[in-house]
Amino acid sequence: MTRLLVIQPGDDDPPARLGDWLSSAGAELDVVRPYEAPLPDLDGYRGVVCLGGAMGALDDAEHPWLADVRALLSRAVAKKVPLLAICLGAQLLAAATGGQVRRGRHGPEVGVLLVAKRDVAGRDPLFADLPWTPDVLQFHEDEISLLPPAAELLASSPKYANQAFRVGESAYGLQFHIETTSEMVLGWAANSPDAAACARPGQLDPDQLDQGHADIAEVWRPFAERFVRLAAGELAPAGRGVGLPLV
Repeated sequence: MTRLLVIQPGDDDPPARLGDWLSSAGAELDVVRPYEAPLPDLDGYRGVVCLGGAMGALDDAEHPWLADVRALLSRAVAKKVPLLAICLGAQLLAAATGGQVRRGRHGPEVGVLLVAKRDVAGRDPLFADLPWTPDVLQFHEDEISLLPPAAELLASSPKYANQAFRVGESAYGLQFHIETTSEMVLGWAANSPDAAACARPGQLDPDQLDQGHADIAEVWRPFAERFVRLAAGELAPAGRGVGLPLV
């Protein structure tokens, strides 16, 4: 079994379908909620997954454990431990490795939408086999305004450019969600009505969400399986990157 550390910063964003995909691919998941228990060392883990949450990536005053999460993500990059960071996780990864995060200048991005791969993604071990415009689930108000130095941009959207990126050889940030269920998204919408109001008409209808999640699974389940192969050492990482100022 390929042992993965799963960091869950928010109680309303569990591993959900992503956890099922990773487990089915041969991963053993150790889910840790940093607001309840200290984060473990990386020793013994072949990879790290960091999920989302409603707080901001720099809201340390209210959530002091966020600094510990950023430090662990920084160590994972330095040790070349494969890392998959989603939404808030991607923002934490960017902040931990020299990028910048702020409130999104164009308002919330919500719903099942498309992102577009960049040309460089065609040479990436996880992104190469994705379609050029995969479906994703968006539900965020903050943005990664500046990528970390030497990060490679892998996917963009018209509203927010920095949708997916890789830092170093094997640390991936996804601004969007791939782990969700329709029930999770409807719960977020109920708790964040102002953000939900920014979705296009019909985007949050249960039937449309169900269809969108079926499309997401078709594309992103194989991606999750490739991440397990990368963590297990069965898939070669991207080319060696230059040194990064880990903060």
